[in-house]
Amino acid sequence: EVQLQASGGGLVQAGGSLRLSCAASGFTFDDYVIGWLRQAPGKGREGVSCIHISDGEMNDRSTYYADSVKGRFTISSGDARNTVFLQMNSLKPEDTAVYYCAASDNRWHCPTDFTSWGQGTQLTVSS
Repeated sequence: EVQLQASGGGLVQAGGSLRLSCAASGFTFDDYVIGWLRQAPGKGREGVSCIHISDGEMNDRSTYYADSVKGRFTISSGDARNTVFLQMNSLKPEDTAVYYCAASDNRWHCPTDFTSWGQGTQLTVSS
């Protein structure tokens, strides 16, 4: 069973930065995608960013970003391939949401159709 643990949320002023972490465990496959989604109060869930992790001949780390975060957010994988970070810069009040870490063994499930989900972490950006 895949388990995902998100952390790093908090309160930050507009223009500030924060880094979210997602620790994943229980993978039984070598090719998967991990993503971040968010849900603001009264709104639907939005796919924010994904990273495809595949080692071996493919050696892929391709990424996806929603238009709303392009140029401000960066997703990366850590030295431990099952750890993923979301560096968030130039934060805006509209980035305020609960951020979820999710994963799937199908890269095409990015950005919203993941099969495994972690608990959320709250990000609040004050103006």
